[in-house]
Amino acid sequence: MQILVDYRPALRKRTGVGELMHNYVCAYTRQPEAALDEVSIFTSSWKDRPDPNAIAELGARVIDLKIPVRVLNYLWHRREWPPIERLTGTVDVVHAAHPLLIPSQQAAQVITVHDLFFLDKPESTTDEIRRDYSKLIRKHVLKAHAIVTPSSYTAELVTRTFGVMADRVHVCPPGPPTWKNLGQTPNQPSNGYVLFIGTLEPRKNLHLLLDAYERLLNRGLVATPLVIAGRKTKESIDLLNRLKRPPLIGNVSYLGYVAATQREQLYAGAKTLVIPSHDEGFGMPALEAMSAGIPVIAANRGALPEVIGNAGPLIEPTDVEELANTLSKMLTDTTFAKKCAERGLTRATAFSWDQSAQLLRRTYKHALKNRLKADDSEVGTLA
Repeated sequence: MQILVDYRPALRKRTGVGELMHNYVCAYTRQPEAALDEVSIFTSSWKDRPDPNAIAELGARVIDLKIPVRVLNYLWHRREWPPIERLTGTVDVVHAAHPLLIPSQQAAQVITVHDLFFLDKPESTTDEIRRDYSKLIRKHVLKAHAIVTPSSYTAELVTRTFGVMADRVHVCPPGPPTWKNLGQTPNQPSNGYVLFIGTLEPRKNLHLLLDAYERLLNRGLVATPLVIAGRKTKESIDLLNRLKRPPLIGNVSYLGYVAATQREQLYAGAKTLVIPSHDEGFGMPALEAMSAGIPVIAANRGALPEVIGNAGPLIEPTDVEELANTLSKMLTDTTFAKKCAERGLTRATAFSWDQSAQLLRRTYKHALKNRLKADDSEVGTLA
């Protein structure tokens, strides 16, 4: 198969989607079966070029064009033009990193649906997601030859919301990182911190964690600092200003975006990871933390219960007191924290990039079959 993967989300700072697509390709090209395929990645930007170090990890051919992402997305989403073959040549499968199709004349079209939060909370989205996703996704989901989701939760949501046939939706969960030092035993640093990692957008619900942490500070029940890592957004201005005021000032540190190469050092200092999100299509930081031996506190929403299993406490993402009490227990009860960390290490072994790559290859084959069926159907109609 000639496979083309949309790599544009990984072109700059690799957050959730970019990290997923990067690792999908890395895992895929490592598989022995991949020797039978030709894998290429597609990037486009007016000013940003692929990182040579990242490209060296991929084992794939690079097609890098000087076309602004916004311009190309507008043409693809709103005009369904130009077909990918005009830009890259012939391909058998084209895999979009997002839930909207990449136009094609002949290739099987695969999309990735990470979550459907933009349908429930459109006011929390911006730019192209607000402009295009909610208006166009139904048409694109029904037209796609295969749909990739990172979790069963998202897969079920797609089939229920759009009425798409279940055999067109393929769950390809990500795998954990390969740590150099972490991951053998529970991580219990004596002078560690509470960690939050994720883009500072409303659905990540960081305000709940700040409220709970502030309550513990005001009660004199916590001396453990809080560290926040993640890319800031337009919506995070008030949140970041809050960190400059008592009682959070001096107790909370904001690091900004932390690159994958620095992620192990960040996790090594964490006593616990908190994910209070209103919704997650998977929740990669949860898997990263569990695989590093770090106990996780997470919201009982989205795919987080599916990912975490029984490895850590799940809280209501609207209940400040519950999170405050759970966080206090995790920081003061070392036996409880260690048990959660041990369960997390075990739970993390249920995920692997090799398995993900095998599932992805099966998805591409199914997409090709569905494309051929569609062609046969058109021929029968013409006849």
